[in-house]
Amino acid sequence: MARERSTTPQGSSAGAGAGTGKVKKTRWYHQVWQAYRMTRENDPAVTWILLAVFVGIIALGLVIGLLTSSVVYVLLLSIPFAVLGALFVLARRAETAAYTRIEGRPGASLAALGTLRRGWTFGEEPVAVDPRTQDMVFRGVGRPGVVLVGEGPPHRIGKLLESERKRTSRVVSGAPVHVIQVGGGEGQVPLRKLPRTVTKLKPQLTKQEVGEVLRRLTALGAVRLPVPKGIDPTRARPDRKGMRGR
Repeated sequence: MARERSTTPQGSSAGAGAGTGKVKKTRWYHQVWQAYRMTRENDPAVTWILLAVFVGIIALGLVIGLLTSSVVYVLLLSIPFAVLGALFVLARRAETAAYTRIEGRPGASLAALGTLRRGWTFGEEPVAVDPRTQDMVFRGVGRPGVVLVGEGPPHRIGKLLESERKRTSRVVSGAPVHVIQVGGGEGQVPLRKLPRTVTKLKPQLTKQEVGEVLRRLTALGAVRLPVPKGIDPTRARPDRKGMRGR
């Protein structure tokens, strides 16, 4: 196989980094710029909102400086606060834009649950799927017990969730099984509030019990239904742990 030819002169830092296989880290300002561009696609007004926050904090600092007879000092102090305020607003708007982009797509709830911190284990594939309607159920295990998260309209996903709840309850031997419907219907949890809803569940199991429940559910295996439209078959991976547990 022919080796790729580098256009970087020998002895440069970039060439040395490529030779050692190190990945160049993304600077924080690059991440901020990427978040801003992504947010602007779904929220064109974000530019004016950020400018309003920045200018507003500077103006507040100017007023305080005039009242305290220390304009220069307060203005210099207000600049970093103005930057932090704009970044905070950008982070909130970017989060909203991210949820807007994935809302309604198959697997959106799993993507939202990916923001949870340690303490939860969610499978990468649904444990129940309706191949006709693309309704899905994802399963997670943590100290509060087992969580079943369903995607679909209330009149359909309820039956699929109840069937999976009964199937799961027979395996986990008394461990709590929580059922959550994601969507905009009555009694459902909006996608952006899903991680917070899961984290509010009270712990009821010890770490050892969580491990035992996870082992039993892994042995239960993953869904064996046909892959619905909207899921990339090239990214689907077999549940090898479940296969070994059988």
